[in-house]
Amino acid sequence: MTSIVTNKRLLEVFPCLRDVCPREWAEAQPEVRTFPAKSRLFQREEATSYGMFLLSGNARISQIGEDGSERVVNKLIPGEICALFVLSGLSGRDYPAVIEAETEVEALFVSKLSFLRWVQEYEPIRRNVFGGLLEGIMRMGEQLQARQTKSLDVRLAEALLSSTTVQQPLLRMTHYELASEIGTAREVVSRVLQRYQRHGWVETGRGWIRITLRNKLEELVGD
Repeated sequence: MTSIVTNKRLLEVFPCLRDVCPREWAEAQPEVRTFPAKSRLFQREEATSYGMFLLSGNARISQIGEDGSERVVNKLIPGEICALFVLSGLSGRDYPAVIEAETEVEALFVSKLSFLRWVQEYEPIRRNVFGGLLEGIMRMGEQLQARQTKSLDVRLAEALLSSTTVQQPLLRMTHYELASEIGTAREVVSRVLQRYQRHGWVETGRGWIRITLRNKLEELVGD
């Protein structure tokens, strides 16, 4: 059994992989890769060869329009599997998105054939995948409802708060990326951030935003 298979942290993040036998691990040719923030984990052409399990860090799943515009359709956190990848693989269609690291991430890659076979043969893995699909659909529904009912100021404040903490107030994200996440134009995000900055709630620079008065953003979001 390879060191990847017996890695304690791997099985803590993905306990559903415990039932995969050593022979199947060998056939899957597992490889752990590390990616810096802002890099692409998955290109469309790679989806024909690999399956991926996110071990650490946060990633975003985006669709690229014909005009080059980007729209964030979901987020991926450790312990989740991209349901879009599974559905595209089972249907024989091309992967319809790209996955980009928001922070430094570590991911386990296995062969696509092994990945899809595991989904079909191992009930814990299948439950993980389709449970993630259900949660993803619910999140997309919540995002759509938020865009219809919440003001842009509130949506932007929520995005800033969810991507930072009191201990880590610095967010390395461009105005364009924030706009893609909350469903608006970059220029609009820039105007709102300038207003936040005048109030002293945030500081901004090229490719980064620092939360300086977190309580003010929390007051804006409310309950």
